Amino acid sequence: MAKIGIFFGSDTGRTRKVAKYIAKQLGELAADPVNVNKATVDDFLSYDALIIGTPTLGEGELPGIESGAQNESWAEFLPQLDGADMSGKVVAIYGLGDQDKYGNEFCDAMSFLYDTVTTCGATVVGPWPTEGYDFKVSQAVIDGQFVGLALDNDNQANLTDERVNTWLEQIKPALLAA
Repeated sequence: MAKIGIFFGSDTGRTRKVAKYIAKQLGELAADPVNVNKATVDDFLSYDALIIGTPTLGEGELPGIESGAQNESWAEFLPQLDGADMSGKVVAIYGLGDQDKYGNEFCDAMSFLYDTVTTCGATVVGPWPTEGYDFKVSQAVIDGQFVGLALDNDNQANLTDERVNTWLEQIKPALLAA
């Protein structure tokens, strides 16, 4: 079994595309990415190292039926983790947002993933600097850094591959040590 599980929520397919790019970069270290609407909690918890990704929809919402997504997603999956024991698991988070159009909630959905997995006892790795972005506020910023990799494929698509590659080099040691 691959060491690193990759799970994503998506509505338009952009978060899936990043998940596939991450898996390609990690090669045999990572499992094939799985959309959370096709995952079970047991699938999710079977990995000691996880990379999880989400877009931010609407006004800072997780993807899911209530936020207008076409299918169930993180909004329906995260409540199933209530009470799960993720002690000893290492999680890295990435999120997509639009800092120009939604500068008051840029990549907010990452904060919901962060809150859930840390409440379950997981260790989150891979904070990302806020420099190089032009947004007003984000719930995903703690102590001056994003809780994970923030991507803006609407306005900064040309920076995505470089950001992902730099972030993967940063998080890989912790994920492999899990």
